[in-house]
Amino acid sequence: MKIALSEEIRQMDKLAAEKYHIPSDILMENAGRAVMGVAGEVMDGFEAKTVCVLAGSGNNGGDAFAAARHLFNHGVRTAVFCVGSTSHFSEEAKQNFDICRALEIPVYEMKEEKDWDKLRLWLGLSDAALDGLLGTGFKGKLTENYEKAISIVNDAGIPVISIDIASGVNADTGEADTAVNASVTVTFGLPKTGQFFCPGAAHTGRLVVDDISLPPQLLTDKGIMQEYLDEETARLIMPIRAMDAYKGSCGHVAVVAGSRGMTGAAAMASEAVLRAGAGISVLATANSLTAVLAMKVTEVMVRALPELRPGVLGDDALEPLKKQAADADAVLVGPGLGRDPQTMHLVREFVKAVDKPTVIDADGLYAWQGFTQELKGLSQTVIMTPHLGEMAGLLGIKVSELRKDLIATCRRASADWNVILIVKSECTIVVYPDGRVYFTSKGNAGMATAGSGDVLAGTVAGLIKEAGPENAPLLGVYLHGAAGDLAAEENGEGLLAGDILRKLPQVRKNLNGN
Repeated sequence: MKIALSEEIRQMDKLAAEKYHIPSDILMENAGRAVMGVAGEVMDGFEAKTVCVLAGSGNNGGDAFAAARHLFNHGVRTAVFCVGSTSHFSEEAKQNFDICRALEIPVYEMKEEKDWDKLRLWLGLSDAALDGLLGTGFKGKLTENYEKAISIVNDAGIPVISIDIASGVNADTGEADTAVNASVTVTFGLPKTGQFFCPGAAHTGRLVVDDISLPPQLLTDKGIMQEYLDEETARLIMPIRAMDAYKGSCGHVAVVAGSRGMTGAAAMASEAVLRAGAGISVLATANSLTAVLAMKVTEVMVRALPELRPGVLGDDALEPLKKQAADADAVLVGPGLGRDPQTMHLVREFVKAVDKPTVIDADGLYAWQGFTQELKGLSQTVIMTPHLGEMAGLLGIKVSELRKDLIATCRRASADWNVILIVKSECTIVVYPDGRVYFTSKGNAGMATAGSGDVLAGTVAGLIKEAGPENAPLLGVYLHGAAGDLAAEENGEGLLAGDILRKLPQVRKNLNGN
C-alpha cells in the first residue's frame, strides 16, 4: 500500500474529478458513510447513542456534516458544533451543512461563551465525538478557537473518531503542538506520512483506511514514492533456500566491531548475521578482545586484529581487514567499535577500500560526520543504519530540525551520498537514492533497548547474499521488527536485544509458510 503526502492527496482528489469524472460531493458522501460505520463499531451500535460532531470550515468539516447526517439517519442523537467561519465553506461543505440544518440536527456556531458551554455539555452526554475540525491541509499554528475546541474534546474522556487526520497534526511530518487525541482515525484514499511519526502517530490512534471510491489507478500511482513495508512485501522478497544450499551459498559476512566495554554489540551483530540466514559470520576485532568474544559467540569465527592499545583499532588493522573482506560477500562495520580518532580514520579508509556491499552502523556512522561527501564516490552498495540522533549528526543539524521534514531531508541525503538509509525511529524508514521510501509496519516501544540496533545491522548484513543488497534493507527491517513483536508478546516491553535476536528464525519460518 502506498503512503501519501498531502500534496499527493490534493492531486488525487483533483484527478478524481477531472480525469475520472467523480464529483467531490460523491467523495464527501462516501467519507461520511465510512466515518459513520467506524463510529458504529466504536460505540457498539447506534441504538440509544449520542454523538457530538466538531466541524471546521474546510472540506474536513464537510465530511463531518455528512457523517453527522448518516448518524442522525441511523437514529443517533447528534449535534454539530462549527468552529471557524461558516462563510468559508466550499460548495460541497455548504451543501452538507444545509442538509443538516434542514433535517433539524442541532448545529451551533461558536460565537459566544454559551456555545462553548453547550459543547462541554454535549460531550459530557455523548458516547463518542467526531473530529472534523482540520484536515490534511493544516500546517503551522492553531487559531485560538481551534486550540480551545481541541483541548475541550481531549478533556471529555470519551472515544474520539478523527476524520482523515487528527486535527492539529501536520499530515506530512507528524508535527503537532496541540492536537486531538484520537481513539481511531478514518483516513481517506491512502495513509498520510505524518500518521507514522510522533507526535502525530501518538495522536492517530487505530488507523482505518477507506478508499471512498477513489480509482485504484490513483491509489497505486507510481509517482507516489512512499510505500508500506508489510508482510505481503516481505513475502515477495523473502528468498526460498535451495535444497542443495551450503554455508557458502547462504552468505559470508565480515563484521568489524567491538571495543573495551562494548563486546556485547560485536557479539549481537555477528550472531544476528547467522540468525538472519547467512552461512558464515567472521568477527574481526581487536586482539585483546578475541578471547572474551570467542566465548560469547561460539558459532561465529573470531579473528584478531592488531591494536593501538587494548581494545582500540588503528591503521595497522587496515591490511588484515582487507584480506577478511576479500573472502566475504558483505561487510558490516561499526557496532561497539569506539570513537577514537584513529579508529574513525580506519573505518573510512577500510570502507573506501572495500568492493563488497557494506553496512555501516553505530560508531561506524560517527566516522563519517564531516566526511559524508566522500560517500558518493564509493563503488559498492552502502547501507547506513542511523537512528535520528546519528542521522542528525551526519547532517550537522539538531534532531528537532530533522524531524521537521524527515522524509524530504532523508531523501536528499540518500541521493546526495548515494547510499541506502535505514533511519530508525518510532517508524523506521528505508530510503533509496532514487527517492523510494518504505515505512515499516512492525516494531514496538519495547525495542527501544541497548543492542537492538546492533541486531538490526547484523540482520541486514546477513541477508545480503540471499536477498541481494537492494532488498536486504527491506527484509532486514521487516524481520527485525516482526521478531521484536514476537518477543514483546512473550515479555512485554522489558525486552533485551537478545530476545529479538532469538526470534529472527521464527519470522523467517513464518514468511516461508512453514
